[in-house]
Amino acid sequence: MKPLKLKIILGSTRPGRFSDTAGAWALEQAKKHPEFETEILDLRDFDMPFFNEEATPSSKAAPYTNPAVAAWTTKVADADAFIVISPEYDRGVPAVLKNAFDWVYGEFHKKPIGFVGYGTTGGSRSVDNLRTSAIELQMVPVRQGVHIVAHWMLRENYTGPLKPGSLDQYEANASAMLDQLKEWGDATRTMRANQSTV
Repeated sequence: MKPLKLKIILGSTRPGRFSDTAGAWALEQAKKHPEFETEILDLRDFDMPFFNEEATPSSKAAPYTNPAVAAWTTKVADADAFIVISPEYDRGVPAVLKNAFDWVYGEFHKKPIGFVGYGTTGGSRSVDNLRTSAIELQMVPVRQGVHIVAHWMLRENYTGPLKPGSLDQYEANASAMLDQLKEWGDATRTMRANQSTV
């Protein structure tokens, strides 16, 4: 079978963000699984306004015309599976990341999604919020995730480069998550293919 198209979404756009580091690490982990064709989607490259359309994505009669939204929707539609890199803001999801979810509906359907959270509690509360949104979007959140606790402690002088080997402890969880994404990715790709031929 053709490789599954795995998109890694960087869920923060702040200067000095850890999403760059976590995303690059997740990409390296995915490269150990040749069954994936992996691409990073950086929300900095999709300057979408906050969702304010009269028609929701689930009921719109035509695609939205904003160029950034159209580009984002195309990338989501192209994917077979996702990994979201998410910090935790005030016990929840960064606004830019939630907004990226809010613009899309059908293109997310029947696709598995895994999470790499980071923060004081490893981004656990943000990931819990995202799991709920993913279910509403008819996605398949896999059980295994990665929760990077106190990520600033993994950097030289808190803001510098990553200390050597500091993410090694999370590799087993990442591998298990990727295995689950592969299993569900194969199943849901077949489901979508069968649905399109009915």
